[in-house]
Amino acid sequence: MNAVAVRSLGKSYGRTAVLRGLDLDVPAGRSLVMLGANGAGKTTFLRILGTLTRPDTGTVVVNGYDAAASEEVRRTTGVVTHSPMLYGDLSLRENLLFFASMFRVPDGPGRAVEVAGIMEIAHRLDDRVRNLSHGLQKRASLARALLHRPRLLVLDEPESGLDQAAIALLEGLLDRHHRAGGASIVATHSIERAPRLGSRVVILAGGMIVFDTADRTVDVDALREAYARHGNSAHTRSS
Repeated sequence: MNAVAVRSLGKSYGRTAVLRGLDLDVPAGRSLVMLGANGAGKTTFLRILGTLTRPDTGTVVVNGYDAAASEEVRRTTGVVTHSPMLYGDLSLRENLLFFASMFRVPDGPGRAVEVAGIMEIAHRLDDRVRNLSHGLQKRASLARALLHRPRLLVLDEPESGLDQAAIALLEGLLDRHHRAGGASIVATHSIERAPRLGSRVVILAGGMIVFDTADRTVDVDALREAYARHGNSAHTRSS
């Protein structure tokens, strides 16, 4: 079964077309990494998958549910955006317990400790989120996304602000997630890191897929060449 099935997806803001007839499948247990310049449409696409934005045209099915059925999609999807989506005046533990309650996670306190441990921030559970560094807030955001054991991870530049140790944690958790049958879609600006975050890499420009590594092996040099050729295609607009 496909974790994500997208057909003829379109989204505009005013007269600016951000996504233009996008078609995409991501099978369960597989990964997809999206590259693209600022404004290529990556963030808008991920926000639609995470039910944070509605498309204008086309269909989006996530984990077997129409994206319009936002409750079911949210229950099976873990989302990390540029914002940590955490309450700054609450401690990390209080944030995780709040979201565990929202998602009806069994043994919320135990699961909160578990995901904080995965991201190696269990020793900061009682710190207010606003007192955490940007990198630790990103780790906290990843812990929040893992709380309810989602089948799909939707991550927008998750490595931003992370040190090398945390990036290694991220790569490890993605690998375990895929081996357990989960899927992921990750947007990044790092051409060098893209192949380590997923097995299939696409380049988005002007709201369309202009390069796709499906059914081919592409090393970093070839990917860098493809990005130079396609990554700033005409019609790129702000996302």
